[in-house]
Formats: sequence, C-alpha cells, structure tokens
Amino acid sequence: MADSTLHCMRFTSIVAPLPILLPFAFIFITATSLRQTNISLGASLTPSSNNSWLSPSGLFKFGFYRTDRGYWVGVTLGGTVVWTANRNNPPVPSSSTLLFTNDGRLVLQSTGAQDTLVANASEKAVLASFSDTGNFVLYNSRGDKIWQSFHSPTDTLLAGQILSPGQQLLSSISDSDPSTGIFRLDMQTNGNLVQYPVDSPVGENYYWSSETFGLSNTATLYLDNDGSLYLLNITGEILKNITPSRGPPKEGILYLMRLDVDGILRLYSYNATGKNLSVKWYSSNNKCSPGGVCGFNMFCMMIDQNAECECLPGFVPVNKGDWRSGCKRKFTAQTCEETKLLPGYNIEPVNNTVWENTTYDSLTSLTEKECQEACLRDCNCEAVIYEDGNCEKRRLPLRYGRRDPDESNTLYIKVGETRLKRPFERVIPISIASSVAFALVTLAVSGFIVSKYRARVHVPFSKEGNTRIIENVSLKLYTYEELKKVTKDFAEQIGKGAFGTVYKGTLSNDLEVVAVKKLEKIASDGDTEFQTEVKIIGRTHHRNLVKLLGYCVDGHHRLLVYEYMSNGSLADLLFAPERRPRGDEKMGIARNIARGLLYLHEECETQIIHCDIKPQNILIDEHKHAKISDFGLSKLLKPDQTNTMTRIRGTRGYVAPEWHKKLPVTVKADVYSFGIMLLEIICCRRSVDWKLPDEEAVLEEWVHNCFRAGELEKLVDDELMDRRQLERMVKVGLWCILEEPSLRPSMKKVLLMLEGTMDIPIPPCPSSIISAI
Repeated sequence: MADSTLHCMRFTSIVAPLPILLPFAFIFITATSLRQTNISLGASLTPSSNNSWLSPSGLFKFGFYRTDRGYWVGVTLGGTVVWTANRNNPPVPSSSTLLFTNDGRLVLQSTGAQDTLVANASEKAVLASFSDTGNFVLYNSRGDKIWQSFHSPTDTLLAGQILSPGQQLLSSISDSDPSTGIFRLDMQTNGNLVQYPVDSPVGENYYWSSETFGLSNTATLYLDNDGSLYLLNITGEILKNITPSRGPPKEGILYLMRLDVDGILRLYSYNATGKNLSVKWYSSNNKCSPGGVCGFNMFCMMIDQNAECECLPGFVPVNKGDWRSGCKRKFTAQTCEETKLLPGYNIEPVNNTVWENTTYDSLTSLTEKECQEACLRDCNCEAVIYEDGNCEKRRLPLRYGRRDPDESNTLYIKVGETRLKRPFERVIPISIASSVAFALVTLAVSGFIVSKYRARVHVPFSKEGNTRIIENVSLKLYTYEELKKVTKDFAEQIGKGAFGTVYKGTLSNDLEVVAVKKLEKIASDGDTEFQTEVKIIGRTHHRNLVKLLGYCVDGHHRLLVYEYMSNGSLADLLFAPERRPRGDEKMGIARNIARGLLYLHEECETQIIHCDIKPQNILIDEHKHAKISDFGLSKLLKPDQTNTMTRIRGTRGYVAPEWHKKLPVTVKADVYSFGIMLLEIICCRRSVDWKLPDEEAVLEEWVHNCFRAGELEKLVDDELMDRRQLERMVKVGLWCILEEPSLRPSMKKVLLMLEGTMDIPIPPCPSSIISAI
C-alpha cells in the first residue's frame, strides 16, 4: 500500500521544478531502503581481506573488485560492475589500501607510489555513506554532500541517477577492462540524447538518437525505480519516454542502464533473489550499427544475430581475431610516379555499405563505369562510392563500415597485384621487340616536334600580357586584368601575411566567392619556383587543405585564386573571446589539421613540408572545419624577408629548434609547430603573452607544469571540457614540442593518438632523453 501511494506521489509531483522533483523521486526510490552504511574517518580496505563496504541490504559493494587484469576500486551489484574510480589508470596491486584518511580524503595507497584520489571532493570530508541505491557520498562538517559517485557516472546509470546536460557515459574496453572504450552516450545541451563513436565530433557519425533536438536545453536523462527511462526538463516535465513504463516497482528487482562494450545502450533488471541480469530494452538490435565495431578498412555484417567483420577486397587483418586492429593491404601500393609506368590496379566492388564520409572530391552525372575509370586515373583515389550518378572519391583508411541492405550504393576499391612485374622482367619475342623499338623511335621524334610546337604556342601566351600557362596542372589561368575585375581592383582586403595580401573576389560566371592572394617579395628565381610550386599545389586534393582554383603568371604579377573560407582564420577564433571554440570543436579542429599535415607529409605525390604552421595559416569554413593554407609557398620568399618571417623559414614562436641549430629540417619541424599550435587551441591564447603572470607567460612551460601537477583544469578556466579529451590533447602537444626531432611522433601517430586509437605514453620532461614513441 505504501509503495503504491508513493508511486502516485511521484506523478502528482511531476510538474514541480526539477530541484524539487528529484528529492521526491529519491524519497520514492529509497522508501524501503532509507538506511545507509556510514564510514568513519580512518576506515580502510584491502584487496585480500575486508575488501568492500556493503550497503545495508548487502546488494551493493563499494571497494576492491577483481578482473583478469588486476584490482580496481568501484561499486558492484552482485557480480556486475556499475561504477569504477579512476578507470583509465592501471589496475592496482594486491598490496594496495583504500583509506578514508583522518584529514578527510578518500585515497588509494600503493607501495612506492603517490596517493591517488578516489573522490575529488571540493573540501574536507568528515563522514561517508553508502546507501541501497548504490550511491557513495562524502559529507562535510555541515552535513552537505560534497562528492557522490552518482555525479560522476562511468558507463552505467542506476535507479535514481541522472545524466545532466553536458554529461556522458563512456563504454568500457572489455568486460575485464573498465578503461574508456570506443563508444559514448551524450546528454547534449540541445536536448538530444545521442550515441557516437567516442572521438567523433558532435553531430558527426552518430548511430542512435532520442530525436529530441531543440526540445529543451535543460533536458536530463533520468532512470526511475520502476525501470522507466525518460527525459525531463528543469520544470520536471517529461519530454520523452525512452522506455515504456513498467508499473509499480517490484520487491527485489533493481534496474540499471549501461552503455555496453559493443556500443549498444541496454536497460537491465537485476533479480536480487536469483542474482541475475536480464535485458528489458535496448537502443538497437543491430550489433553493427555502432560505428567502430570493426577497425579500419573493414565492414560489419550481421550473421545469425551476431556481428562479423570482413576486410575489404585486397586486404587482410592486421591481427587475426582482433577486429578493432583493422585490415592492411596484401599488395604493395604504387606511388603516383609508379602508377604512370606500371600496370597492376584493378577495381573491385563491395555492395550496400555505409562508411564515414571522408569524400575529398565529388563528381556528378557519371555512369558506374565512368566513376570507376575516374578513380583509376587519379593516383590519389583509393576508393569510390557510386550511387545514382554520384561518384565520391575517397582515400584510405576507410572506417565505420557496415553492410546495410537499405543502401543502394556500391563501393569500388582499388586492388593491386600481389607482385608487380617490372618492364624488364617481361619476355618479349625479338620480332615484337624490334617493332616496339621502331615505334618508340618514331614516337620520340614525333614528341620532339610536338614539344617544340607547344613551346612556341604557350611561352609566351600573348605578347601583350606575357601570360604563361603552367603545363600538367588542371587549374584555371587568369590574366591580371581579369583578377582586378574579380576583386574590384583589389578593393576588399581580407588578410595579409608573409606571402602577400589576400583580397575577396567574386567570379562573374556563377557569383562564386573566392580569395585572391597577391604574392609579394618573390625571390629572384621566383618565376621557376612559382611554376614548380603551383604544379605541386595544383595536384593536391584533400578536404583539409584549402583548394587552389586558379593562378596568374602575367608579367611580373604572381597571383593565386583559392576557395573562400567564410569563418576566417583559426587565429580569429582562438584569440577573440566571443568566438572561442568549445571542447569538442577544439578536438575536431586539431584532427582536421593533423589529417591535412599527414596528407602533405606522407600521402600526396610530392612530400611537402609546410614550414609555417600557425593559427593564421589555418582557415575555417562555414561548417567550422579547419583547412591548411599557404602550403608549398615558403620557397617563394626572399631569403632576407623579415616581416613575419625570420631568416629561418617559419614564424617566431612556432619555429622548431633544429632551424636555430642549422640541422637538417624534416617533416618533424611541422610537427613541432603543430604541437605549439595545439596548446594554443587548448588554451585559446597565444604561445607567448607577457601580459600574464611570469609563470603563465610562456605557454609550453605553463602547460607542462599544470600537467605534472595534475591541474589541467587551469588551462581551460571554467570551460566545460571532457577531462580525458583535454588530457589526450595536452599529452599529444607535449610530445610534439620535444627538442629532439626524432622523439616527436609522426603526423600519422599524432592523428591516431588524437582519435583515441593509440595509447599515449606520459610525455617526458623537455630535457629527458628517452626512446621515441
């Protein structure tokens, strides 16, 4: 009778404001379990004996639990782990002690190691309690709750627990490792409850949603004692029932919701009598729906209600039995130079699949055959997706792949021969060889005559303008007068840097807005250099590089025409308080830049060292995606130019130490500049600012000191930023700015670390000498 009365109380109180509603809900939940176990100062636990504190009913335990990997501290229900402290730290040895110290701290002590805080309370605690809800609470001398496990969820919600706006659940790596896995559930501040792969930016690659976008910016996820899961706003109004109501609570039945290792969100009931869990609801019955179930270059298929991963044609698993390690080529990929000389690429289909959108070039109105041929002709293209005349070119690796019968597209993947035969390895009959030799001589003579004729035609293009065409590059050639008209006589300046001044322009044919860079201070041999660099830039195609549309070589004028980036430079975002990016946007920008640099360093036809990576050379499009500009242009500068550049190529504050030491400069110089800029992205401030206190003026020193002291929150002020994401970015930045180039990671490793697919060791002190990662 009492239970049913309280059940009515919950619904009659539902219109109360949320701060009033939740205490009522708590009263309801604990009506039969208001008891709590109190823990006094000085109490302790060890893994070997007296390893946990029990809730009054004995159903919940707080203390040490064991997996195949070792001991952890957390909360368990029966044999089910529902919360873990410091989940990303290594397991602790059996000699450890969990101690509620006399000075009011809850710490983990291990031989030879510093104390580790289990509860990061805001002030000194005098008492702890553990109730039959599974919530562990610390109190101050006034009786206020100063910390509780319910406010720091890991992968599970218990009855009575909420997921507030901006909070998230993160899956575990495995059943034996509670460390952060590869999936997350976000209670977004726009009212939407969304599941993502763990490192995807908000709005990208999500695979389940409550579809409540925009309903309320105070929407909170709440699990009731009867197993109902719903979204509430601040007034207590139910915005949406995620699961159906299950009626009054049943004696001995408890509910929990968990983001499982496989990325599926499931609601479980726990039977206290039978001590077993049973699934009552799930976000999907398709185990392939979470992006990331399978690694790079694999796609997921449902077979007999189970998820199975399969490599793309021409690929084999990196580690057999480990899907998440992905697949690698079983053939040797050709370089762009080899592609021109050697046969050996076929293209093979994979039907009805979905992948992360990493398209770098889109073609329309093509037949399926034309789409395949377009990829085969493009040495940068490694796969295309074709559907209804649309052809999307992609580079490897491909990720988040799954088979979907509702998709009508076809993925075509380039597959090479296992061993490519060189021309001299082929046996040619003497008669055929003679014919071929004769044909080659004839072709050479013809080619010489044609090239002489082409030289007469194209250099110069016209006597009046002396405009030259740069051969072997598919860019539009403009005259100087045309660009004066496009920019209205260079009326609107939108930027100025080491390479010249940038003006806004509008093409008359389709009203397309462009950016026209008027190069200045070109070196004495600038004409040859300019043509060489434009050839290189014109052949680059990547979504994180600013696209070059055209050029002008007219008399002494040298101009470049780029796509227009509506949100200006990264400097405009970072150093303007009203435009600063949020935590997830910072990570997205960092990964965008890393992908662009990886392409320049390792993936494009000619390796490019940028030499001047800084926020002013990172441009932002209308979707807040970052793109690298001014790559390949540093060679054009006069050697004595000192405006923003030193005699050393690069900008002060971002220049790698090897420049000053006159050592050979490699791509690791760009890695150093990226690291400095990454720290600026994190902190939204310049690398050197003498207006700040001395200990904060030099950014890299301040970040390093905060990292060593475990005070990363100082770097972002009061900004809400995921602690793990912040730590990952800081660690990557500190590795990148090491003085010794060989110790810095490659951009490939940088990207993997930022994406969370590669562990990040603790970075050494700047003066340390250790093995490179």
